[in-house]
Formats: sequence, structure tokens, C-alpha cells
Amino acid sequence: MTAAEDDFKLQIAPMDTEMFLLELEEVMQKACDYTLHEFSTVRTGKASPSLVDTIDIYVHSYGTTSKLKQLAMITTPDSRMIYVKPFDPGTLKDIERGLKEANLGINPSIDGHAIRLPIPDMTRERRLEMVKRMKGMAEDGKVRLRSVRRDGMEAIKKAEKDGSISEDDHVRLEEEVQKLTDRFVKEVEAHAVKKEAEILTV
Repeated sequence: MTAAEDDFKLQIAPMDTEMFLLELEEVMQKACDYTLHEFSTVRTGKASPSLVDTIDIYVHSYGTTSKLKQLAMITTPDSRMIYVKPFDPGTLKDIERGLKEANLGINPSIDGHAIRLPIPDMTRERRLEMVKRMKGMAEDGKVRLRSVRRDGMEAIKKAEKDGSISEDDHVRLEEEVQKLTDRFVKEVEAHAVKKEAEILTV
């Protein structure tokens, strides 16, 4: 999953105040969802399909690159194993190569027509490293949300200056924008706390 800068930009001016707030909420939700997806790619020491499902795999016979989840069924038979079964057995070697090149710190091994990925134990140092990485993602997520907030506030000021909205609308909209920002920042922070606990749980 990748994010383009335009994904988190507002398109509607605040002349229609309700539509403006709905769009602002939608853009903030996208920014929040993107951050939560990033969290899911951070290793916790437990097997999870999200650790590998968005890895890019180049399939030589197709001549194209696809996400692993488009090429294989990914399951976790237990908390220490990821099992990858290609939809097309001919892609097995390409998937194995792609998993090795992803530098996950997990050694894939072919088992018949599937690939096993045993999840190694994480050292205390490695867990703390993962926490640091995840906290960086959380900060980036909050920066994205505050950027949407800033765009919203600027649009409101411009709309009042243009005479599109009243001073009362300006005050009300700014309060609503701040409430939305606080709500989504708290959501990111709550998920970060939960993720940190998962990473540090042995």
C-alpha cells in the first residue's frame, strides 16, 4: 500500500459546510487508515499474513510485478508460521525469490507446492527497534492528519474572506475541524499503544 500526497488533500471548498466537513472527515480517515496499515507491517514476533501480503513479487513468466496476496493464499497455521500457497504452482520459485529479497529476517523454505516462513524469536533489542520504527510511523501519521487540518483551516479562512461563509460559520467550522483532528490523532495513538504492547509481549 502506497500513499500519494494527493490522497490526503481536500477538494471541496467550505461554501457547503456539511459537505466540507464530510470530505474533511473522509480524508482524515484515509490518512488514519494508511497509518494503521503501516502498523500491520511491523513484526510483533507472531505470524501474521500482513507481514508479507503486500510484498512486490516479480513473476518472470508473466513479465509483471504483483503483490503477494494477488499470487497466493497466505495463512498462519500457528503463531510461529506463515504458509504461502501460490494459486499458480509455476510462480513458486519467483515467490520464494521475492520473499528472500524482501529482507524480512525470515528464511522461506519450499514445502511441496507451498512455502513455509517460520517466524524466529525476536530479541529484546529487536523488539525495541520495532517499537521505535512503529512510533516513527505514528508520528508520520499525526503529521499527515495535522496537514489535513491546516488545509482545512486555510480553506475556511479563505471562504470567509471571499464572503462565502459568515464569521459564525468560520468559528463553528474551525471547532469541528479541531474535533475531527483530535479524534483521529487519539485513534492513531491508541493503536500505537496497543501495537507496542503486542511487540513487547514475549
